[in-house]
Amino acid sequence: MNNPIEKFTSWWQQALKNNPLNQPNAVCVSTIDENGFPTGRFVDLKAVNEGGFVFCSYFDSAKGKHLENVPNIAMTVWWDHVGYQVRIVGIAKKISDRDADTYWQGRSRDAQLTTTSFNQSAIIRDQSDLTEKLRIAELRYSTNPIPRPENWGGYCINPISIEFLTFAETRLHLRESYERSGEQWKKQLLQP
Repeated sequence: MNNPIEKFTSWWQQALKNNPLNQPNAVCVSTIDENGFPTGRFVDLKAVNEGGFVFCSYFDSAKGKHLENVPNIAMTVWWDHVGYQVRIVGIAKKISDRDADTYWQGRSRDAQLTTTSFNQSAIIRDQSDLTEKLRIAELRYSTNPIPRPENWGGYCINPISIEFLTFAETRLHLRESYERSGEQWKKQLLQP
């Protein structure tokens, strides 16, 4: 397959079948902090298309601040149950408000409440502070729809390289590397 986006989509669909994971769409994204160090965390992969790989987040979270300063990003996926690893390097850009609204509406009410209630990555005095903030939000929106906060939306990783690894017990893993050259992809095989 010469199109790595199509290959990723095919692998993702395979990985979702009979998936033993509680969070089957979890992927690790790594950003660069203000001191130049990489920082990784798991996010929920929302969509994949020719434009890239979409996940949602707070814009004023640590990752949002990192991406505001340095939009370079890496995404790593490990689907152990099918023996696939994918590594993506690219540039993150915010998605449109319209798309963010669509993802917001697809979230559970509980996820909307917690997102509305908290400031991701902010320091808290005590865990009970979170309970109180959530209680206030539940009362505020008890009978109303929960609007998408202005500081929440999504990012699309526009890939510049994608590497696929097919795990082999012999350690002779198949590694396929795709590098973007303009609108085309150049494929190379790498030693395990």
